[in-house]
Amino acid sequence: MARQYEMLSFGVFLVIVAVVLALYSVLLITRLDEALAWIIALYGVWTVVLAGIRTRNPEKYGRGAYSTLIMGIVLIAFGGSWEVYIVTANFILAIVLLILVIGLLAVVSALPSMRQK
Repeated sequence: MARQYEMLSFGVFLVIVAVVLALYSVLLITRLDEALAWIIALYGVWTVVLAGIRTRNPEKYGRGAYSTLIMGIVLIAFGGSWEVYIVTANFILAIVLLILVIGLLAVVSALPSMRQK
């Protein structure tokens, strides 16, 4: 039986959107762009969870768990840096956070290939 990660991810995305819009409607989230930042960051959290699921059940021709994990971390960093920019209005701090996370991911991704030599 084929795994339906796409349908599961779509369902989780709709739940995330519904929760964030509910928070927006009760004014816990005050701006629409802040709601979008939260949706992106929370979907990144789901992507990290999905990477854990793919580690236990890898697909033959699908995206690997490590690639899915990296994508989730990038989504969390993007949504988080956007939220930092909204809250602090400091563009440089938001960009520094995003560049720092991407740089750390590049270093972590390069380490295994350096150990094999």
